[in-house]
Amino acid sequence: MATQLNRKRAYEPPAIPDRLYFKIGDVARLCGVETYVLRFWESQFPQLKPNKSGTGQRLYRRRDVELALEIKRLVHAEGYTLAGARAALGQEQRRQTQRQETRGGQQADSIPVAGQNKRSDAVAAAIGRARAELREIAGLLGSPVQPPARRRSRLATIRAASGSLFPS
Repeated sequence: MATQLNRKRAYEPPAIPDRLYFKIGDVARLCGVETYVLRFWESQFPQLKPNKSGTGQRLYRRRDVELALEIKRLVHAEGYTLAGARAALGQEQRRQTQRQETRGGQQADSIPVAGQNKRSDAVAAAIGRARAELREIAGLLGSPVQPPARRRSRLATIRAASGSLFPS
């Protein structure tokens, strides 16, 4: 039992690279789990919502990676069930909201924190779609230009040497 407690305290999260987006394989490697586990966690934890690119590929932001690491810590190191981990994350989120309200009230534009997160997620999704469209346009512009097709004359020339009105 003592070794189990030591293992819980000794958990060190891995260093997260300084990038804007992470693919699901990168997040799986950082967390030390399979990609299907992350997809399952998305269905079980409403807080874990990665953006999707125009091609449907999951794009995790840094806070999504941190949340996945926290879920892994709660479930694997602390021994929580998924329902218990969901409740613990909900409590932590409520505590952070209360701390922000006691420090100086709500945000300057009086939008609750949850609304602020939804707005930033919507902005990030719109930026992702715009990037995908720009990549598509750049691909079209980068492709080689084909010369226009030559026009054929509508009238067929009749060879005078054949001596016949119907060429063979």
